Amino acid sequence: MPLLESWLAAANTADCPFPLNNLPLGVFSVGDDDPRCGVAIGDCILDARAAEEMGLLSFETGPLLDVPFWNEVMEAGPAVWADLRDQLTGLLAKESTQRAAVEPLLVPMKAVTMHLPFLVAEYTDFYAGRHHATNVGTMFRGAENALPPNWLHMPIGYNGRASSVVVSGTGIRRPWGQLKSASHDAPAFLPSRRFDLELELGAIVGTGSDGPVTVDEADAMIFGYVLLNDWSARDIQAWEYQPLGPFQAKATATSISPWIVTKLALEPFRVATPPRDKPLLPHLTDTGPMLYDIDLSVSLAPAGKPATTITRTNYREMYYSAAQQLAHHTTSGCPMNAGDLLGSGTISGPDKDSRGSLLELSWGGKEPLTLQTGETRTFLEDGDTLNLHGHARGDGYVIGFGDCVGTILPALENPYARPQSRPTFGE
Repeated sequence: MPLLESWLAAANTADCPFPLNNLPLGVFSVGDDDPRCGVAIGDCILDARAAEEMGLLSFETGPLLDVPFWNEVMEAGPAVWADLRDQLTGLLAKESTQRAAVEPLLVPMKAVTMHLPFLVAEYTDFYAGRHHATNVGTMFRGAENALPPNWLHMPIGYNGRASSVVVSGTGIRRPWGQLKSASHDAPAFLPSRRFDLELELGAIVGTGSDGPVTVDEADAMIFGYVLLNDWSARDIQAWEYQPLGPFQAKATATSISPWIVTKLALEPFRVATPPRDKPLLPHLTDTGPMLYDIDLSVSLAPAGKPATTITRTNYREMYYSAAQQLAHHTTSGCPMNAGDLLGSGTISGPDKDSRGSLLELSWGGKEPLTLQTGETRTFLEDGDTLNLHGHARGDGYVIGFGDCVGTILPALENPYARPQSRPTFGE
């Protein structure tokens, strides 16, 4: 598909992340105004709520954009998703007859504050990248036992904290937790010393389910995708993860990019999952290309210093697609809700410079990573700013996700060292 031209010139350049082909959905505010739904186009945001109030956007179901989140649209289903995209394209296309009405509703991106684009119902994170799983398994169990016996048969995941999902730009506080040293028998309560990032893509469930669904049904349920950084305290995780897996090590925060790139915008970039070592059971069998060709990278900037790109990879490296993850999630009858967020798992490639976490890039801390400033990193230091980037490249255009940024803030003072107020009980 070639570039679709808009009457907004900024949307027509080859390197603009938000051309007419994209039309990602977000929530923004200007100054003290209330947050509202918006659509990115070029270097501006279309005030979607105002467009609906003016009758430029309308839906048979009634108003859907009078709330500061996209869940109402998501719950309305795929037919409404397609209709919204068609209406937006009609308003913003080069040949549109509505330019005079729409142009006053454009807000410069540099003037806004971005917010979470949807209400996160629940959050599940997967471990579905083979290169990442092999690297981590090799570090801790040896190459011959790198993958758990179940890994090639199903996407492994855990339920995370929806309450700690934050939008790009939110500071990330270094967490406290129990750490176990090899030289001490007992754990100590300390700030994490091995705090890490994980480069992921998040799939957003648009329509719910109440029972098992097929891979094709799961694919139809997905509304769109965001960049996702699954912040991870490796030292807390190493002590706590047996026998039930990650818990507090993953509960600090999960950052997502502010723009939902809809599944419809990504259709031209579908690619197949990799060849299977072992056949999947019928309910997980591939039915078509359900990954996407999305280039991904991460940059790290120490406080006040230039950024270094520390990894480059691609979403097509995943072993399991989001549709397979979602289908597997429902096999027990587990209901899925509009607004559920599924983390892909760390997206690493086959080469050292395509690994999606510092755990892998520094090989567990044994091989420090050198930045362009001359500094080295094994894990994240206070003041470090991480930025995840992603785009799919088309014919003369790119589909961008916007940045996914987080800066590491120092740990709080020991929250349990100060005197605690004791509850008093009434008569």
